[in-house]
Amino acid sequence: MDPKSILICGGGTAGWMAANMFQHRWPKTHITLIESDNVGIIGVGEGSTPYLKHFFAQLGIKDSDWMPQCNATYKVGISFPNWSTRKGHEQYFHPFFSELDIEPGEPFFHNAKLQRSGVEANAHPDHYFVTAQMARDCSAPISNKYPDLNIDYGYHFDSGLLGEYLKKRAIGLGLTHIVADIENVNVDDNLYINSVQSNAGSHTAEVYVDCTGFRSLLMQQALAEPFISYEDNLFNDSAIAIATDLNLDEPITPQTRSSALTCGWAWQIPLTNRYGNGYVYSSKYISDDDAEQELRAHLGIEDKPEIKARRLKMKIGRIEHHWKGNCLAVGLSQGFIEPLEATALMLVQYTIDNFIEHYVHIEHNSPNKQRNHLAAQESFNSNVNKMMEGIRDYIVTHYVTNTRDDSAYWADCRNALKSKRLERLLKVWDDNGDFESVLNELDDGLVYLRPSWYVLLMGVGRFTTKLEQVAPAAKPVLDYKNSRGYCEQLVADVFPQHNQYLQSIYGDKWPDKMSLI
Repeated sequence: MDPKSILICGGGTAGWMAANMFQHRWPKTHITLIESDNVGIIGVGEGSTPYLKHFFAQLGIKDSDWMPQCNATYKVGISFPNWSTRKGHEQYFHPFFSELDIEPGEPFFHNAKLQRSGVEANAHPDHYFVTAQMARDCSAPISNKYPDLNIDYGYHFDSGLLGEYLKKRAIGLGLTHIVADIENVNVDDNLYINSVQSNAGSHTAEVYVDCTGFRSLLMQQALAEPFISYEDNLFNDSAIAIATDLNLDEPITPQTRSSALTCGWAWQIPLTNRYGNGYVYSSKYISDDDAEQELRAHLGIEDKPEIKARRLKMKIGRIEHHWKGNCLAVGLSQGFIEPLEATALMLVQYTIDNFIEHYVHIEHNSPNKQRNHLAAQESFNSNVNKMMEGIRDYIVTHYVTNTRDDSAYWADCRNALKSKRLERLLKVWDDNGDFESVLNELDDGLVYLRPSWYVLLMGVGRFTTKLEQVAPAAKPVLDYKNSRGYCEQLVADVFPQHNQYLQSIYGDKWPDKMSLI
């Protein structure tokens, strides 16, 4: 049974994604979104995982429909410069994987196992994966020659413009849009919301969706859902964002750069009209002014005060109950894991998809409806928490495996291992144990799959430095040049240049050669 009515409180990318997904799944449900024009949006979440590709496919939205409206580019992975000081491992690329990686990728896992055991083998991940070559060549992940190739890719985009695009689409499909300030949320003794009061009147619904950001007006404030902080192992609580010029005469790289700095890391995201840049850091280790100065130096714009910076605060952690009573929390209102792996919109999408699947399986006409409802909520909340904990563990791994010694921040990050699951995983890796078996055993709690763990750990050079004398016949080392050559040839033959492909889908919306901020 579809809900008769849904009230989404708050807009932004999360609110408008929710609106579009609910409209698609429940076209007969009356959906209302209320948002304030007095509350700004964060607006700097400009990268995605490949999960967003499935969002647009689900809604029947083509890349050529939305990308030109949002200055969007393609993303095939993330590079991580300066997280490691180990020679030859000062930088690595975390690719998005596909079936094209099976042939060149298997030698990587083979050599990685040898190198972990002390055999001298080149297992740097940059040599073995197709999208790593795409990033080097600035190629697009879509082939006109072979349109049926299923390549996982993400996007870079202007999040404010994406919200506007989804907003227009939802309103065009019949959503009721109200611009007003929420003044009160009326809750009964059973912690169900009866109504939401705004300066435009009283609003009621069968399902209430909290997309009010870090304020979490419905879930954390009105329903008093406690917040579980991750500050004990994810230290970053602040960010500074700066936009800089991009020259379209130069190739646009289809990757996010996440460069380690003294007390955090700096992102660089290429759009078609600018670079989005920023510094994610801990205010306990560096002041806001010093962080901005360091970011400006990193970007080479110390002498350009006219280029303005935005300062942001982040609340890292999650709630326990993302669906409580008749309220669903989506986006920042349910929690936030720092943006190192660009997982924010993936969590929005996962939360909504999971809610829909659980809601439709409640037997609403059954005398056991209440029991079914509680069981669905318990299963849903468990799924979302498992997703958030798995993402957190993978992101924490970036920090605990760093080898920088230029600040107390990085030394403290190495000691921030709080997860028993992650502790076990790393111990087996370090002891050259059966890593595959432990990955399989812990699979239910790991969001990131086998290739991602190998790429991260081999990328930063986390393996023994003791090289044993092993007979080549007993443990043959595979030549990385074969895989590298395979990837180079494949990308050159099959995939177009990124700028060229973007121009083909942008048409007359392609911007001027130089975009000035």
